[in-house]
Amino acid sequence: QVQLVESGGGLVQPGGSLRLSCTPSGFTLDAYPYGIGWFRQAPGKEREGISCINSNNITYYADSVKGRFTISRHNARNTVYLQMNSLKPEDTAVYYCVTDTAICGITIAGEFDAARARGQGIQVTVSS
Repeated sequence: QVQLVESGGGLVQPGGSLRLSCTPSGFTLDAYPYGIGWFRQAPGKEREGISCINSNNITYYADSVKGRFTISRHNARNTVYLQMNSLKPEDTAVYYCVTDTAICGITIAGEFDAARARGQGIQVTVSS
């Protein structure tokens, strides 16, 4: 059974950094020819796809996070990371990782419910 587990969330001050991790079970990244994406949902807002990385390490970033967030895929650790820098209060949200297509189509289209596997979500709060 495919599962995804997020970790690394928490409370951080504006301007600070956090690194989220997404670790799959039921498959290994080195044998996974598709993408892993990140979504987030802020209170009262629609869920949005913010970043994705495919098996060729081609990445996608939404405009809202471009230049501040970096996604990486470490097959040896079987983990996808989302490094979040220069965090803003508007980055406060529940963050989810998902399995995606080979071209990160689910994340780019924002079609969270189309993902075959989704993590349980992890809270990130940016506040002073």
